[in-house]
Amino acid sequence: MQALNQDGITEVTSLTQYRELKRAMAQEELYRTKLLHLTKLELLEEMVRFQEERRLDEKLSVAMMVRGHHLFTQLEERADTRELQILARAYRRHLEYELDHLKLAK
Repeated sequence: MQALNQDGITEVTSLTQYRELKRAMAQEELYRTKLLHLTKLELLEEMVRFQEERRLDEKLSVAMMVRGHHLFTQLEERADTRELQILARAYRRHLEYELDHLKLAK
């Protein structure tokens, strides 16, 4: 599948990745709701679980990107320290970049 990005450059992505993105986005509401009910400590524990899962997987799946985006958005918004806010923002922006790249290919 090909699409033009913002710069007019043709990008190629697989239909499988696009379908995976759609499925992950459909499941995101449940995860987002779960995150809203977590305490700050539980959010940090979720971040550690996410990082551990990411470390074990060779490839960052679309579902993980979507989950991570929501997780790091919540961490950024609820951070107690400037350092945690900066860290969460950096991860969130990276995941947004990856997700936008997939969305452009639709």
